[in-house]
Amino acid sequence: MRTIQGAEQLLNKNLYVDILCYPGSKINLDAQKKKINCITIKASGYFHPLQVVNLAGLLKKNSYSLIHTQFSKDLWVLVPALKYINSDIPLILTKRMESSIVKKDVLHKLLYRRVNLILAISNVIKQNVIQTCPVPEDKVIIHYNGVDLKKYNPEKTERNRIRNEFDIKDDEIVIGMLSRITYGKGYEEFLKAAGILNKEFSNLKFLLAGDSSSDEKNYEQKIKNFAEELSLSEKVVFTGFRDDTPDLLSAMDIFAFPSHAESFGNALIEAMAMELPAIASDLPPLEEIGGSTVIFFEAGNSEDLAEKMYNLYLKKDKIRNLAVEERRRVEELFSMEKFITSYQNLYERLMEEKK
Repeated sequence: MRTIQGAEQLLNKNLYVDILCYPGSKINLDAQKKKINCITIKASGYFHPLQVVNLAGLLKKNSYSLIHTQFSKDLWVLVPALKYINSDIPLILTKRMESSIVKKDVLHKLLYRRVNLILAISNVIKQNVIQTCPVPEDKVIIHYNGVDLKKYNPEKTERNRIRNEFDIKDDEIVIGMLSRITYGKGYEEFLKAAGILNKEFSNLKFLLAGDSSSDEKNYEQKIKNFAEELSLSEKVVFTGFRDDTPDLLSAMDIFAFPSHAESFGNALIEAMAMELPAIASDLPPLEEIGGSTVIFFEAGNSEDLAEKMYNLYLKKDKIRNLAVEERRRVEELFSMEKFITSYQNLYERLMEEKK
C-alpha cells in the first residue's frame, strides 16, 4: 500500500513511475486498479539467473533515471541485473522492518555496496540497519512514512454515519483500535482494559476495526470469544475490514495502539492527524512518533492501559489540547506532502551526483 501511495503522489508531481512486482500479487492488482504501469517478473526467492537477464533487458530498454526498492530481498535480482548491463543508475532501498540476522558476509557486502542510499522509517530501524548490514552510517538516513492530511481531516469526515451504523448513542464514549487482527497487536490487553473500565462506567463502547488474514481466523475467533468471557459482547463492536478509515477514526473518542512491537506505527499517525486523543505502548518507535502529544503506557500491561484510558476519559478538556498538538506534529513531521518532497529532493540529489 505504501508503494502504491508513493507512486500515485510521484505521478501527481509529473514524474514517470513504473512499479516492478510479482505478477498477480496484491500490489500488482492494486496498481492495475489505479492504472499505474507495472512491470512484472516471477522472482519471489533469491536466485533467479534467467529473471536477472530479463530484468536487465527491461532496465536497459526503459532507461530509468533511478530505482527505489522497498524490500532488501529485491537486491538479489536488481543488483546482478544492474551489473549485467553495467549501469550506474542510483539505487535506493527503504527498510521498514528490523532484521535479526547479521548480513555482513561477502555476498551481502557485494549487494549493499551497490546501494546508494538506505531510508529507515524510524531511528530503531536505522540503528538496526547499521548493526546488521554492511553499510557505513552516513549511507543510512531516517525517512518517516507520510499520511495524506487531505484524506485524514477531522473536518471532512462522517462521525455520525459510523456511529449510527453501529448503534452508538450520542452520550456513549468510544474507545477504539485500528489494526489487523493478529498476534502481537495487543488485542488481549485492550479487551482486559475494556473489562476493567466497563465495571466502572456504563456509557462506554469499544470499536475494533480490522480483519484477520485467512490463516489467522482461529485467532480472530479466539479474540471474539475472549470478549464474551469478559462480558463485553454488548460493548465491543468488531467492524471487520473497512476502507473508510478516516470516518471510523472520527467515530472514536479515544484511540488505543497497544502493539507489542512496531517499526513505525501508521495507524497512530492517522489517528493523530484526525486529532484523536491517543494512548500507545511505550515502544521507542511509537515514542518517536508521538513525542509529548501521545499518552504512553507500559507495553503489555492491561492495568496500566486501563488507567491511562480512565485518565483520558476524565480529562476531556486536557485531551482536546493534546489532540490539536497531535495534528500539528503530524503536519510538521509526517505529512504526505513532506514525504514526497523529501523523495524528490533525494532523487534529484542522487541523479545530480551521478553526472
